[in-house]
Order: sequence, then C-alpha cells, then structure tokens
Amino acid sequence: MSGFGAWWSAFFLVLSLMISILASYTMFNFISNLKRTNGTFRQFWLAGGAFVFGVGIWSKHFVTVLAFNQPLYFAWSMLVSLFFIIFFSLTGFVMLTFHEVFRYRLMLGSSILAFGIAFMTYFSVLGQPIEQLSIHPFSLTLSLLFLFSGTYVSFVLVEKGKRSCLWLASLILGISVSVVQLLGIQALDIDFSVVNSSDKLNRDVNLLGFIIGIAALLILMSTLVTWYIDKRLNQMDERYRLLVENSLDTIAILKGDKWGFVNASGLRMFEAEEPKDLLGKSIYSFLPPRDHEAVRERLANLVITGSGRPLEQDWYTLNGKVLHTEIVETMTTLDNEPAIQVIIRDISERKKNEELLINSEKLYVAGQLAAGIAHEIRNPLTSLKGFLQLIASGRKNNTTYYDIMNSELDRIEEIVSELLMLSKPQVYQLSYHDVRIMMRDTVTLLETQAILHNIAIETEYGNEPLWVYGVENQVKQVFINVIKNAIEAMVDGGAIRIRLSRAGDRVYVRIHDEGPGIGEDQLAKMGQPFYTTKEKGTGLGLMVSYKIVDNHKGSINVNSELGKGTVFEIILPFRYPDPVADKIIS
Repeated sequence: MSGFGAWWSAFFLVLSLMISILASYTMFNFISNLKRTNGTFRQFWLAGGAFVFGVGIWSKHFVTVLAFNQPLYFAWSMLVSLFFIIFFSLTGFVMLTFHEVFRYRLMLGSSILAFGIAFMTYFSVLGQPIEQLSIHPFSLTLSLLFLFSGTYVSFVLVEKGKRSCLWLASLILGISVSVVQLLGIQALDIDFSVVNSSDKLNRDVNLLGFIIGIAALLILMSTLVTWYIDKRLNQMDERYRLLVENSLDTIAILKGDKWGFVNASGLRMFEAEEPKDLLGKSIYSFLPPRDHEAVRERLANLVITGSGRPLEQDWYTLNGKVLHTEIVETMTTLDNEPAIQVIIRDISERKKNEELLINSEKLYVAGQLAAGIAHEIRNPLTSLKGFLQLIASGRKNNTTYYDIMNSELDRIEEIVSELLMLSKPQVYQLSYHDVRIMMRDTVTLLETQAILHNIAIETEYGNEPLWVYGVENQVKQVFINVIKNAIEAMVDGGAIRIRLSRAGDRVYVRIHDEGPGIGEDQLAKMGQPFYTTKEKGTGLGLMVSYKIVDNHKGSINVNSELGKGTVFEIILPFRYPDPVADKIIS
C-alpha cells in the first residue's frame, strides 16, 4: 500500500509540474502576441494570459497538496487566493508594456508576479483552520529568492522573442513555481484545529478533482487556441515580410529620428551596400537642411493624428545624389515600442518627365504665339512694303498711300499693345465704379456702329448702383470687346439685350446677341490667343478680356446655341465704396 501511495504521490508531483509549465507557456504565448497587435487585442492578450496562468498555478497548488497527502480544507481563502494570483499576474504583465517609461520594468514586473505567486501559495495554506504554526526562516527565504530569480530570468528570456527562449522561460518559471511550494511545505509546520472525517475528505477530494479537471481543460483549450492564433499570426507575419521585402517602394521604420528598419528597396534607393550603412543613423543626415524643422514638426504631430497625407520630400543618398520622393508616414510599433513607418516612392523620373512636358508645352505655346504674331504682323508689313515701293516708283495718290500705311501701322501698334498687356504686369489706379455708368458709356460709344448694322441695343440697368473695385478703362474694354463681337456676328441685324443685376456679393452682366451661335468645339477654344472666327480678327480681344476679368477676381461664362445666338455672362465681385483713398497696385 505504501508503494502504491509513493507512486501516486510521484504522479501528482509530475502532474503539478506539467500544469505549471503548460500554464507558463500558454501565458507567455499570450504575452508575446502583445508585440503584434494594438488596441482591444492587447487587452485580450493581457487578460487572457493572466487568467490562464492564475487558474493553472492555483490548480497546480492543490495537486501538489494531494501529492504530499496534506490536509485539505475548502475555505474562502481558496477563492481569494485565485483572485489575487490573477490580479497580480495581470499587473505584472502590464508592466511589460511600459516601454521607455520604467527603466527597470522587467525587474518590477517579475517582482509583482513573484509576489502574487508567493501570496497565493502561502495564503492558501494560512487561510485554513490552524491551531499552531511554526516557520523556518531559512526555507521560507530560500523559496522566495528562488521564485524571484526564476521569474526574472523567465521574463528576460521572453523579451528576446525567440521560440526556443519561450520554451526555456516556461520551463524555468514552471519549476520555480513548483519549487517555491515544495520549500514552502518545509518552511511551515502546521497543526490544524479541525480534523476532516473520511466522508468529507472524499467529497473534498472529488470536488478538487473536478476543479482541477476543469482548470486543466481550460489551460489545454487556451494552449490550443493560442497555438492556432500564433500559427495564423506567423503566416500573416510571413506574408507581410515577403510583401515588405519584395516591395518596389522603400518601407522603413523610424525609432525616434533614426532608421530602425529599411527593406531591400530602401537600401538600393539610398545606395547602401549593407543595412548597417543606414540602421541607427539619423534621418536628418539624409534630408536637406531647409526641411529639418518641417519634418520634426510633422513627425511630432503623428502622435496625435496617427498618420499623415502623401507629400513630396527630397532626400540625399549616401553618395550625395538628390532623390525626389513621395512619402506616407504612419504610427506603428517596433520591438513593442512606438515607432513611425515610412513608405517612400522614388518619383525622380516622374519629376523629370513632368519638367520635360512643361518645357514642351512652353515651346508649343511659344511656337503658337510666334506663328500668330508673325501671321498678324506680316499682313500689314506686306502692305507697308508694297506702298513704299509704289511711292519709290513715283506713282501718284501718295496721300492715299499714307493714309493706308498709317492704318496698317495702327493695326500693328494695337496688336503689340494687347500682347504687352498679357506679357507683363502694369501699374493701374484702382477705384470704385458703378457698372451701370460704365455700360451706358460703352453703349453710347457703340450705338452708332450698331445702327449701321441694323442692330438695336436693348438695356436693362436696374435701379440700384452696381459697385465694383477696379480699373474703369479695362472693364469698359471688356464690354467693348464683347459687344463689338456681337455686332460683327449679327450680319442680318437683330437685337442685343444687355441686362445688369446683382446677386449677393456678385455683379452679373449678361450680353445676349441673336447671331448664328458658336459650336461646342469653338466654345472650348474661346480665349485662346489668335483663335478667331472672324476673317480679319486677331483672337487677342477675348483673350485680353478673360485676362482683365480674372485680374478683377471675376469670371466669364459663355453659353451658345447654333442658330439662336450667344450669351456672355461677365461676373465681377460687388464691393461698396470705401471712404479710404483709391489704391494703386501693379
């Protein structure tokens, strides 16, 4: 019988050790996943690890009691000890997450966990009905030192993050928890005041067996769940690693202002031969000095915003080459510490292409402008040359020739003046003007020409002043250009309707003619230099008009329908006269 009892005791000791190691391994699996996730999942890993470890160590304690055939009393102290081991485990694990907050976080966290284990071990015993107690200080001190040392070593091993270290840490912590209880049994001599009957003892043992079975099942299920989750996370990590390593863009992680990780594309982009050429170096040595302050401010704001919008940033390579890039910055973690993930895309080639395209467009516009100028000026120059030849040959009617030559010179001067208006800023006197008065003056000027073309100009000025702030002659020039175009387009006569109005802070001038209308393809080219539908037009009139209105913070809308006419809507900002003197701007 004694041999059977010794075998049974050995079985319980091995079982308690296995429960202790398995609970430690499951707990460390939970804790190791803190580095992979954020937010709600971090709370799950912390709470799950504390619960599994607490239940495992609690059930292991009573299995060890059975192994040594010690008296067992179910009392309130059992539930209290379970609560406290879970609480202290959670507190110790939370300390592990305080990176760069506590310098000795591993020592503090392991001390809290060791205290919780020691508290559960001794409180479960001392909470029972005791008649007499004697303590052996040496065994007690030795058990606590062994527990604190084992807990700290296991935390250090887990911090390394390797799978082999995880198993070794679980083994060390499991053995430490078992040893502290074995030494605790030697450290305490207890005489209990209550002796259990055999029937009560059998019921307690059966209940304890049921509790231990449930606890073992929970630990086993938790181990399987963490194993499955760990496997899936490893697969995700592998996919992410392949994605990062094979990315054509630079993917880097910054720890503070230093490179903490750079993928292979990043090494090539910055012309580095090995990772050590970049890792640990400040990013500001790769940035233009003019951008340092802006980058510091941007990275500091990421703590609040979490991520930034894509923006362009210049860099220097290790060899001094300038890189034009587009970057995206996002908050992340590296080695369970806050960090910044940066995705950098080299757009140097795109910038070159854009510059070539801009230069090409400039050359095209310059060529188009030169061709237009040559065409518009060559005609009057040809006439001038011809008449000069006639005068040199002694022909009569020189007076007529001079008049025609003057008109051609006036035409050249008009073209040059319009080009000057477009080419460089002029100095103008800005003042307040009533659009109604300017339009009346314009209508008076053009009314005779309209009558000659059998055209009636119908106006609707309104009753309220329509104030605008600008240059009177320029605004009148816009009205003249648009109305003259309408008169010249209405070869069969008709009516031009002009309506002035105000809506909010805008003045609207609508000029509606009854000409042949303008097609959609022609409307798209309105305002382009030297584009005109008139036989002798330069196309500069409308272009100048668009420029003037734009300088006055306004806009021009054109609507037309073939066979029904065209509507020009000139919109200018309304502004009440200011008592301050007029302003000169350039």
